[in-house]
Amino acid sequence: MTFVFDEAMRSYYDRRASEYDDWWLGTGQFAQRDRPGWADEVAQLVAVVAALPPARVLDVACGTGFLSAHLAGEVVALDQSTAMLQIAGERLPGVRVLCGEAVPLPFHDGEFDRVFTSHFYGHLRGDERTDFLAEARRVAPQLVVVDSALREDVQPEEWQERVLDDGSRHRVYKRFFRASDLAEELGGATVLHDGRWFVAVAT
Repeated sequence: MTFVFDEAMRSYYDRRASEYDDWWLGTGQFAQRDRPGWADEVAQLVAVVAALPPARVLDVACGTGFLSAHLAGEVVALDQSTAMLQIAGERLPGVRVLCGEAVPLPFHDGEFDRVFTSHFYGHLRGDERTDFLAEARRVAPQLVVVDSALREDVQPEEWQERVLDDGSRHRVYKRFFRASDLAEELGGATVLHDGRWFVAVAT
């Protein structure tokens, strides 16, 4: 069976866990990054997530649970990285936190009302996207995708070299989206947020 994300990507995210929130919070390596309006838009995105109606929610690739903490309802947080889940588990008391795959999802058909995923879909390539969307639609009627907005300083699709605090270098595939394009790609979704840094859409 072939899973999404190769071993190199899995290793990268496991090693990045302890510093992942620096990206959200503008600390660590990101303290000196020129990201105008970043903090305000993070707050706007949190508000969008918090405004989603309470539901049975599966958060796929929850990472450290930064956005998961704002989901209302009965939430299950899933990630393949045990290091990420250790942080998420501490952040999300009362949330069921599970180590597992996005493809195939270890759940029954229709077990959730909504699949939520943040900054995961944009790392998937070709058939990985197709397979994930099929799994998301199998377990829930609604999908909410949060990802990175297409800006003038990035390409719609690129391979990035990322350097962690320990000096290790990692090659990461990344897509950036216009909200309308992402909505169309997902089959006619509704745009929830269309900003400089983030987009969010719901099927």
